[in-house]
Amino acid sequence: MQSPWTEQSLENGEAHLQMSALPKSIPSRDKSSAPAQRVPWLVKLPRATRHLKTPSGFTLIELMIVVAIIGILATIAVPSYRQSVVKAREAVLKQDLFTMRDLLDQYRADKGKYPPTLQDLVTATYLRAVPVDPITQSASTWQEIIDATEGGVFDVYSGADLVASNGTPYNRW
Repeated sequence: MQSPWTEQSLENGEAHLQMSALPKSIPSRDKSSAPAQRVPWLVKLPRATRHLKTPSGFTLIELMIVVAIIGILATIAVPSYRQSVVKAREAVLKQDLFTMRDLLDQYRADKGKYPPTLQDLVTATYLRAVPVDPITQSASTWQEIIDATEGGVFDVYSGADLVASNGTPYNRW
């Protein structure tokens, strides 16, 4: 004979027995006039038999999939990030060269000659400080081009030996 009881797992992880056929009462075996016995709807099992708990945490395969997706996204993003950093440094270099060349011309227009060094632009308050070359990360690597006839710095280039993204060397910009 099949048992009318079935095991059921609840949301809190506890296991309970439940009647599949839901009678309100079971008649007693002796035919006396004793009242019918009530059957509880749920019977709580002892703790040792509660093996139907829901698992918590992530499985190893789920973690491996997440790590693989992060790795794929990183391999796509890192080269793009590096390229944008190089382009930003090139833009700063172009602006710094334009500014210093403009200030060299202003110095010559005001004083009638070019400054002997870039540091003289700072002492004459044309610049607050000699800018840092964004490629070499140093303020002392600028190539100062001296005018052969008048003397003094009439042009300036980057001190980097690297080649720009457009194929020209930085020290020829």
